[in-house]
Amino acid sequence: MTITNPLRNPPLGDQLLTQLRSLIVRGELIVGTHLVEGRIAEQFGVSRGPVRDALRQLEIEGLVETRKRGVFVRGLSDKDLQELYSLRGALESLAIKEAIARLDAADWAPIDEAVEQMRAAADDRDAAKFAAADLDFHSGFYLIGDNRWLTATWALHRPLFAAVLEITNTARDLVPVAQDHADLRDIVRSGDVDAALVALVSHLDGSCDRIRATLIERERAQAAL
Repeated sequence: MTITNPLRNPPLGDQLLTQLRSLIVRGELIVGTHLVEGRIAEQFGVSRGPVRDALRQLEIEGLVETRKRGVFVRGLSDKDLQELYSLRGALESLAIKEAIARLDAADWAPIDEAVEQMRAAADDRDAAKFAAADLDFHSGFYLIGDNRWLTATWALHRPLFAAVLEITNTARDLVPVAQDHADLRDIVRSGDVDAALVALVSHLDGSCDRIRATLIERERAQAAL
């Protein structure tokens, strides 16, 4: 089959999913909001099919839930965030171990490029580009480790982390965060497994704590309205 006019932008369904995910994580769609397919389709100018697919994916991610009367926003609680980061830590620890085992064959170009992109985004105070480069950086360890099942598992959760990071990075000085990633890269590249895992735990704990603080502050602000 020949494709004469390949799509240049993400499909509408993917764009809708990204927007709904962001609205939920931002708290603009609050917990308990009833998500009506027809209303969403009308607001976003799409058919009900992409809406249905997006809601199904959001339910898999735990951000919405189906009840007797329809689909409702479940949101992202503090407990959810801690559990997500616990899972991420387990996945990435294994990814780093496998990456170090393959150091001789490692292609560090994607990780090095991600660090430079983070530094540029930090200078520009561009939270969206920083978040994308941040996750490209971490994905690099999975690529070096070359475990397709592990990489696929990470890919399932990456979009949710992208939404969270983009939001919580907005008002922060990102320059030291970029340097923190460069330091982690150098430790992993040194081949010291124990030091790399200690650095990873510290890195992810710091990220989780910053995100939790941002979400708690947002909840307090909403409660005061």
